Amino acid sequence: MGQASMTPPSAPPLSLLRAPPFPWHDAAITQPAPSRTSKPVLHDRDTLFAAIRQARVGGDFWADDAGVKRLAATVIRPGEPSEVEGTERPDTIWIPPVGTPRWTHALRGRTWCIDVDPWSVLPGASRLLAHGDDEWIALARIAGIKVDVLSTGGFGAPGDDAATLDGRVAELLANQDWRDPFTGGSSTIEAVVDLLALWRHTLDLNRPIVSTCGMAWWKRKEIGRFLWHPTRHLAMVPSPAQALRVARKEGGAIAVWPSRVSPALIAAAGQQGTALVRVEDGFVRSAGLGVDLVPPSSIVVDASGIHFDPGAPSDLEAVLNDAQMSARLLGRARSLREIIVRAGISKYSADQGQSVPERIPGKRLVLVPGQVEDDMSVRAGGGGLTSNLELLRRARDLEPDAQIWFRPHPDVDAGHRKGKVPDTDILAHADHIVRGGGMAPLLHAVDAVHVLTSLTGFEALMRGREVTCHGTPFYAGWGLTRDLGPATPRRTARLSLDALVAGVLILYPRYLDPVTGLPCPPEVLVSRMASATAHNRLKWIGPLRRWQGKLMKMIR
Repeated sequence: MGQASMTPPSAPPLSLLRAPPFPWHDAAITQPAPSRTSKPVLHDRDTLFAAIRQARVGGDFWADDAGVKRLAATVIRPGEPSEVEGTERPDTIWIPPVGTPRWTHALRGRTWCIDVDPWSVLPGASRLLAHGDDEWIALARIAGIKVDVLSTGGFGAPGDDAATLDGRVAELLANQDWRDPFTGGSSTIEAVVDLLALWRHTLDLNRPIVSTCGMAWWKRKEIGRFLWHPTRHLAMVPSPAQALRVARKEGGAIAVWPSRVSPALIAAAGQQGTALVRVEDGFVRSAGLGVDLVPPSSIVVDASGIHFDPGAPSDLEAVLNDAQMSARLLGRARSLREIIVRAGISKYSADQGQSVPERIPGKRLVLVPGQVEDDMSVRAGGGGLTSNLELLRRARDLEPDAQIWFRPHPDVDAGHRKGKVPDTDILAHADHIVRGGGMAPLLHAVDAVHVLTSLTGFEALMRGREVTCHGTPFYAGWGLTRDLGPATPRRTARLSLDALVAGVLILYPRYLDPVTGLPCPPEVLVSRMASATAHNRLKWIGPLRRWQGKLMKMIR
């Protein structure tokens, strides 16, 4: 039985569509309706019902699954135990509205559950019996299920036919004023359904995760929000042994940061049958560097592998190979890409108007971005190549007549990570070293990039630049890049740029609004970054980390 409480039929009806109970911010998606002087405009009822049905939202959709072995033909929502006693109905599931002991005796010997996700019961049923003030009537009609109303209430009355019930549901939805929880302004029911669908998808994926380990202290608050679920406690523990104990006790999965997961943890998890879910920074991450302890506003959560390791399957590969990309999704990806490019947004910032070095007129200009040489993406996807200097040398061999700019990785240049190359060695192959500023202005200036596994290659693709991959990054192997690294036979799809963007930026990652902390679509984070409203809550740590980097450079 679940832990989330359902609204009893006798209570005043809540909004049929409502947000999960996020504890850290008001996520309300409705607001008081103003006085109306005319009848509300009813939406296309069939289209609206289909959208809600596909999203599986409405009611307490975040509650526990009913867990019944087979779906029932009849679902009954009694109001009082007396309605159950002496009644025998085969192939029926009973769902009383309130989890109190007085129901236990009445339901003995019957299939029943309390406080459950309506969408784990209603689809597949043929009939619902419920009182007129029970919101399950509306959800059942949205799901296309026949309803028998037992008493009069806000959702129906005895004798109401399907058309009457459907009209009442549509009118209730039309009478509601919808709210954008990120701005506090008005919204539309279509946008609300899309947002609830996103929240449902995220919570469904979070439900099995019961513990984490390997999460740095300065990002745990955000990770806790990314992985939150209202019906369970997420144990964020420091040691693998503790995480394994919690997972064994709860029968759930452990979320781990890939660079901090040991072979011993992987082996121990396998022995006890515990799934490991890998968490890593997203591709439009934050307004500031992780090395400066800026918590992420975007992560990826991968249950089958991780995107930067081409040697094993990942959720991203599955999305790009198998996802059915609708015209609407591809249009959204195109718009998102255009906004990112126009605003000058890259992984860590939004840069507009930054000056770049002067290029030689009429000469091909190639950018080679350096990487952290012991980064996991380099070790996993570099095909044995790790050296920044060797990458630069190979780029020069392939581009003998081009002007080449080399950009050291900012974490390496700051003295925090491995991969430093003396300037004299760089200038033996490159024409210019570019330091400081963001990546976006450079990508606007160049004709092509040569990368090992750097995200810069994906950002260059979004800007229509030629990309040569010397390793095997997540965006290689789909027909959009020149691939010199090891082949990836699993990557069989040939993708358009918009399909790649849809998978990489919309379907695979997760985002938090840096203002409200609520899970959000990528457009919200991009808008915050473009308008400079995305800030680091750990502002004090940046100067300290910069001084630390200078000290490390002096020591080295």
